[in-house]
Amino acid sequence: MAEIEIRLPKMGESVTEATITNWLKEVGDTVEMDEPLVEVATDKVDNELPSEAAGILVKKLFEKDDVAQVGDVIAIISTDGEASAPQSNETTSAAAAPAVQENVAVATPQNTESTGSISKTGPSGKFYSPLVRSIAKEEGISMESLETIVGTGDNNRVTKKDILNFIENGGAKTIAQPAAVAATPTQSSTPSAPAKAVKVHDVPVYEGDEVIEMDRMRKIIAQHMVMSVQTSPHVTSYVEADVTNIVMWRNKIKDSFYKNEGEKITFTPIFMEAIVKAIKDFPMINIAVSGDNIIKRKNINIGMAAALPSGNLIVPVIKNADTLNLVGLTKQVNSLANKARNNKLSADDIQGGTYTLTNVGTFGNVLGTPIINQPQVAIMAVGAIRKIPAVIETPQGDAIAIRHMMYLSHSYDHRVVDGALGGQFVRRVADYLEQFDINREL
Repeated sequence: MAEIEIRLPKMGESVTEATITNWLKEVGDTVEMDEPLVEVATDKVDNELPSEAAGILVKKLFEKDDVAQVGDVIAIISTDGEASAPQSNETTSAAAAPAVQENVAVATPQNTESTGSISKTGPSGKFYSPLVRSIAKEEGISMESLETIVGTGDNNRVTKKDILNFIENGGAKTIAQPAAVAATPTQSSTPSAPAKAVKVHDVPVYEGDEVIEMDRMRKIIAQHMVMSVQTSPHVTSYVEADVTNIVMWRNKIKDSFYKNEGEKITFTPIFMEAIVKAIKDFPMINIAVSGDNIIKRKNINIGMAAALPSGNLIVPVIKNADTLNLVGLTKQVNSLANKARNNKLSADDIQGGTYTLTNVGTFGNVLGTPIINQPQVAIMAVGAIRKIPAVIETPQGDAIAIRHMMYLSHSYDHRVVDGALGGQFVRRVADYLEQFDINREL
């Protein structure tokens, strides 16, 4: 029987695992080439994975809610039309997690907490994925200790991040040594200290309060934001820019632009164009940090924060933004914004960003202190454009006039971006915006 292994593909920068959220085909079903086979969720986006072969699905190696690593075989398809005999749940589970085997050789009661005996479901009914069970085995975490970890995944599932945080926060190894290993004079016979549960602060709920559980996306965003602040020492520089020329130019050309291009032109692509120019002037803003190494990016890929129908935010990316003119940037911005509104973004749409722009002015905010989108080192927020009295220079001397003003907030990673570079960069963006040609032709 010819069999094809279906592996979990690489789905973006820094994505190493995905949760199986729904199988679209069952064992015995016929599958066409490129037909959706399974739905998976990463910490960035949900995806349907197409089949890489036509045939019959004969084996699923991961069940719903299991976490698979990039490159893992998640299913097997027979290409000659022959289906294998149905497998029991036990067989499937064993195939999904070959590294977690029952330790049948242990006969003494004191060894019943060995990680080899960690089952797929704990006494409390919690589900543990093959990855979590494997980490528990490697780190010497018993089922009793595993049960104390507060899960942040769907249905309070313990995720990879949860168990790693538990270990980092002092989760103790509570596994008894195998009977064959005798204590030596250099070994302590003192029992391991009890594992510390992840500390969760109790928040009182009063009469009339409504408790709303975070959805999966909100949990991921929360984790990512906390991780970013813990990783990068944030510094924010602010500059005020006079964007009167941009406002007047857009008002002048927006109708003809829509007529000629079939697209509405917003301020976002204009801001993005200025950022791209400034990155070319200060390429050390377009970097990432890997340990003690600085990665200087060749491509300029600008992420833009966009709202999802759920109200959560996501950051689709305009690739090689420096190769696009203002019309091209406008089309890309509008396309990605529409995809975000309709939940149509693909994994490729949200990966590879090297710098991010967020428009807090959309919500009427004057300025903001954005959090860096890791592994980037900087992010810019543009505030609301307001008409205010300002001092301007004229041939006749200084005068007060009504101008369209806007604040730019630039947050950057102080490990690698010092105040001089961070401040000069945001000032250069403002200069490009203020120098915008009101008579510009497209």
